[in-house]
Amino acid sequence: MARPPVLAQGRAYLAIPGPSVIPDAVLNAMHRAAPNIYAGELVEMMPGLLADLRRVARTRHHVAMYIGNGHAAWEAALSNVIAPGDKVLVPATGRFGHGWGEMASGIGAVVEILEFGRAAPMDMGRIEARLREDRGHEIKAVLAVHVDTSSSVRNDIAALRGVLDATAHPALLMVDCIASLGCERFEMDEWGVDVMVTASQKGLMVPPGLGFVFFSDKAAEARAAMARVSRYWDWQPRAQAEEFYQYHGGTAPTQHLYGLRCALDMIHEEGIEQVWQRHAVLARAVWAACEAWAREGGFAINIAERDCRSHAVTALRLPAPGATELRDWVQTQLGLTLGVGLGMAAPGDPAWHGFFRLGHMGHVNGHMILGMLGGVEAGMRALGIAHGKGALDAAAEVIAGGEFIRV
Repeated sequence: MARPPVLAQGRAYLAIPGPSVIPDAVLNAMHRAAPNIYAGELVEMMPGLLADLRRVARTRHHVAMYIGNGHAAWEAALSNVIAPGDKVLVPATGRFGHGWGEMASGIGAVVEILEFGRAAPMDMGRIEARLREDRGHEIKAVLAVHVDTSSSVRNDIAALRGVLDATAHPALLMVDCIASLGCERFEMDEWGVDVMVTASQKGLMVPPGLGFVFFSDKAAEARAAMARVSRYWDWQPRAQAEEFYQYHGGTAPTQHLYGLRCALDMIHEEGIEQVWQRHAVLARAVWAACEAWAREGGFAINIAERDCRSHAVTALRLPAPGATELRDWVQTQLGLTLGVGLGMAAPGDPAWHGFFRLGHMGHVNGHMILGMLGGVEAGMRALGIAHGKGALDAAAEVIAGGEFIRV
């Protein structure tokens, strides 16, 4: 009996929550000979790049650029405002909250975790109670993750600022927007964020390699009061460069800068509010399909409340080892790569094979999302994984409607 054909030829689809799909225009912009790093086009475009990054972050304040990933941006941000022995409060809603806390511990901070699990957002009441207890203001910063890529929870950063204001607590509000910037509504100045970190490989649609730290005047004052800051991590010369090399602490990430210029042009041509709308509609299409699948069998969406779900990534569960079997099947048979269930169970725990994630961030559109969902449906049918019916119809109905969504 002939074996069924493998259908994975053609362009592969990396449907993971970062690195995201890189637009052809960005790849083409990067595909060029190495430029002059002392004068000319590359040097002249840096001020415009920083201005357009501030437009995406919705801030009039400062931005520093680093050659590195999101973890590098974590350390850069911390190194400028947190000294050894300083206390930071980390309201954790997934693996990446814990990860930022571990980074803070590594530079000598005293880290206090407020644990909220991996299936719910921050509880503002608990955070407020803890801040009120801190009468001596030992807590120097609150490290919050806007969207935790592991759990796919979306936290209310404006409400967190409200808690800090209600308690008159002077701690810096530091926010990880690595999975959310360019996908979710984020208002740095309106929401009163002091420090925000992000990276190039998700909503900004550029290959991994660039990290960004945005900081307010209040954070700049905290930096000025530091006894010392590592020369490389110091954000001051990067944000106020007098020479081109200072933007990058040395040699520039040349090809990445051309890719970033192209990606920012694409974002601003579409309009950041429209970018948020596109992600919101596509996320609801994903949710509609997943909610249909969850009506039968053991399929489940990690975050129950829609208002607390990310518009960029959706974390899901199946009875183990179903998630790993599904990921293997769609990659081998269809050329579709789904995300692993990062941080939801220890790697050696058999339960790890029951989690997976769908990335729907950055350079994605309706037919890509419908194709991804169709691939998941095909995989569950091929593997005999029990699931509810009508998922693709439900997703198509959302996309066909395309209604305006308040974000």
